[in-house]
Amino acid sequence: MKGIISKIHELARYHNEVSPELAKAKDIKLGLRNADGSGVVVGITSKGTVIGYERIPRPDGTGFDVKAVPGRLLYCGYDAVELARQIQSEDRFGFEEVAYLLLTGELPGEQDLEHFCDTVARKRALTKMERAMLMQEAQNDNQMFALHAVISHLSRCDPDPVSTEIEDVIETCISLIAKFPTVVAYNHKVARYRRGDDLIMMRPDPKLSTAENFLYMLRGERPTRDEALLFDLALMLHAEHGGGNNSTFAVRTVSSSGANTYMAICAGIASLSGHLHGGANEAVMMMIQSIKKNVSDWEDREEVKAFLEKILDKKAHDRAGKIYGLGHAVYTLSDPRCDVLKAKALQVAVKKEQIAELRLMDLVAEIGCELLMERKGQIVAPNVDYYSGFVYKVLGIPMDLFTPIFAMSRVVGWSAHRIEQIIQAKLIRPAYVTSLPQEYAYVPLRLRKQAEEPREQSQG
Repeated sequence: MKGIISKIHELARYHNEVSPELAKAKDIKLGLRNADGSGVVVGITSKGTVIGYERIPRPDGTGFDVKAVPGRLLYCGYDAVELARQIQSEDRFGFEEVAYLLLTGELPGEQDLEHFCDTVARKRALTKMERAMLMQEAQNDNQMFALHAVISHLSRCDPDPVSTEIEDVIETCISLIAKFPTVVAYNHKVARYRRGDDLIMMRPDPKLSTAENFLYMLRGERPTRDEALLFDLALMLHAEHGGGNNSTFAVRTVSSSGANTYMAICAGIASLSGHLHGGANEAVMMMIQSIKKNVSDWEDREEVKAFLEKILDKKAHDRAGKIYGLGHAVYTLSDPRCDVLKAKALQVAVKKEQIAELRLMDLVAEIGCELLMERKGQIVAPNVDYYSGFVYKVLGIPMDLFTPIFAMSRVVGWSAHRIEQIIQAKLIRPAYVTSLPQEYAYVPLRLRKQAEEPREQSQG
């Protein structure tokens, strides 16, 4: 078997790899990216607006130049960071309010917010059948695999899971927004049970917010208000990030085919499980652990720099040559979510005596950005995932839950975009062009020779 697998591998690489010259000749936007790195515009949304650059028309009218600007993120036209700051300044939990905004396009009044929160609270608890399905996935140690399986199976508890009527879709989306934290917490509890821990599954408390409930179900005791507000902030900042991020685009694409809500949301989970999209905060914390282990003086700039150079040279840590958490697909000068999350994390870090690690992370970010500019000419800044992993660590959340928590928050954005995509009612169907130079005539099997070399083809 190994021989044929190797042969297929060799031929697949030969015929599937695309040279930069061929992509340029055919004017192909690989990865739906323009030549300047910006995303190809393929849709329109009222949900999230991600700003990291502006296009400046050239004086001669030949096109545009791209200028990096400080990052901004808007939710339905509202500055997402300012929205989170204002809600927190009122000493309130805001994740549910952000969810209402993204689903409706409007900030709720007091009565509407109360009714929405009550609806979410009623839907958080799992039924006996839903808990039984969750137990079936207990042997799956990969928490993203388990989450994907459970959310898919929840369709069995829905009397009409395939409906794409807007009101039915809205009800299902709200149910999933409510149940995600419960599923994530229970999946972790059951996985630990299979490894020998006692199984204690706390029922969600209808009087608690989403942030409070998750920490309560995970720990078995209520969090402090400061801890819950910090977690609520992280949920608000991760809830939405435009229609072009990989998982949201996957949800919109699957939704456009007429697929049901469960399958569409599972597409988002599947996308988020990929290391190029989700998992960044986990990678950051693993890198920081490696730095802490190999750098004796966390405040010694030269020692930290020397180790980061080893990382970039593929001689240290995972030997991938990457400093995780620096840079972003859209943001260049800054990630607007970063400062507000870091400031809130600082308050909790001081109380939990973990300020030294946060200072080390600041130093790593500062030096890492300088090194990437020196070596690659790249202007980068820490992204939100650079600090979100530290936030979860301070809150005592296990690392294998970092990406499921991302999904727990982003299901709000996925739901909002699914509803919007169904209303827009347009199948997403981009075009691909062939890389082959010609059409080939069929050769009967008995006349084919065992090829020693792949069939010759042009890539230019």
